[in-house]
Amino acid sequence: MSTQDDLAAAFWSHLASDRIVMLATDGAPPRPMAALLKDGAGPVHFFTAADTDLGEALASGNARTATMTFQAKGQDLWASVTGTLTMPNDPQTIDALWSPMTAAWFEGGRDDPSLRLLRLDLHEGEVWEDVSALAVALKGLTGGTVDASDKKGHVPL
Repeated sequence: MSTQDDLAAAFWSHLASDRIVMLATDGAPPRPMAALLKDGAGPVHFFTAADTDLGEALASGNARTATMTFQAKGQDLWASVTGTLTMPNDPQTIDALWSPMTAAWFEGGRDDPSLRLLRLDLHEGEVWEDVSALAVALKGLTGGTVDASDKKGHVPL
């Protein structure tokens, strides 16, 4: 049976490998972003540009509530989480997370004047794990019902 800890661990594991999420906040509708983790768990960081909806929404320096949704590539885990989104622009974190893939988006590299680092501190979320199609088929053939209560949960992150 999956516990909250199991669901949280599965979430962080999938997010670390699959990385693409949808991120939204007031003033910035959902958009695909590459989630970056320093130590395999939160906070979640993102790079964006100053002239994007996210960059403009956080330009005032005020923190915002944000929603991040995620679907693992294998479609065996989904999550919808909320947290506090800030724009720390911390040079040490930028250096730690910088990669050739990030550099492709910013002509001036780490020193690009439009570069913005976002930080999402997650508070809680709903996480769902896939229920095996084989288990569903067997239950259907035998007249049983699927109990997926251990495959979803409200998880503090």
